[in-house]
Amino acid sequence: MSDILLQAHDLSVQFGGVRAVNQVSFAVRKGEVFTLIGPNGAGKTTVFNLISRIYTPTTGHLSFLGQRLSDVPAHAVASMGIARTFQNIELFEHATVLQNLLIGRHVHNRTGFWQQMLFSPAVRQAEKNTRHKVEEVIDFLDLQHYRDTLVAGLPYGVRKVVELARALCTEPKLLLLDEPSSGLNVEETADMAFWIQDIQKDLGITVLMVEHDMSLVSKVSDRVLAMNQGEVLAMGTPAQVQSDPAVVEAYLGGGFDATALRRQAGAPA
Repeated sequence: MSDILLQAHDLSVQFGGVRAVNQVSFAVRKGEVFTLIGPNGAGKTTVFNLISRIYTPTTGHLSFLGQRLSDVPAHAVASMGIARTFQNIELFEHATVLQNLLIGRHVHNRTGFWQQMLFSPAVRQAEKNTRHKVEEVIDFLDLQHYRDTLVAGLPYGVRKVVELARALCTEPKLLLLDEPSSGLNVEETADMAFWIQDIQKDLGITVLMVEHDMSLVSKVSDRVLAMNQGEVLAMGTPAQVQSDPAVVEAYLGGGFDATALRRQAGAPA
């Protein structure tokens, strides 16, 4: 049986005269943390939007568990087992943490309208199961203290964890993390690295991440794909990609070697 969960085949997308992604191919294996890196405008978030079905490829296609994503409507992506967080946090600010996480369980609702109207035994059991799963995620991410707090009153770093929790409540096979360290301080970034590692190892969830913080990339990633101007520059382990001359050129410009980029990542020079 193939260990490939997600595969991009010569993926391209064009907006007017601008080609945001140009013939990008890669495969994400089950159980790994696969990271997209590159300067601003490299096409990383566009790839995420293609996977999420926000955009449709101009050419090429994406396959998830052997099924073409272009055959799936956008609203069905979460039901397939793909969950996502956003660079700019997307939560219901005037709802509690618990209420936000319960919304994340909506994709697992299998009861009908009349069953819900009559609050049938099936509905009662489904609600018990939903609450149990949400409480498991709250415990996993140490959010007990914030369970009944309105999101609007939470610190930014906690909000990032809540958005991660809501994604986990969908029980995804593939978790898309769009710049999970964005806006976090050093301590919060270290905590995020800890959560990502636990999500991979303890929950067995495959992670596809877009990230600029090279220290986080080096710590959690199994493989890295570097992009620039919509195209693939290099792919391999974090150390291999950080040492690639094309990657160094894209990040730092001419006249630099890989040492500066490796120092940024916290690796030995």
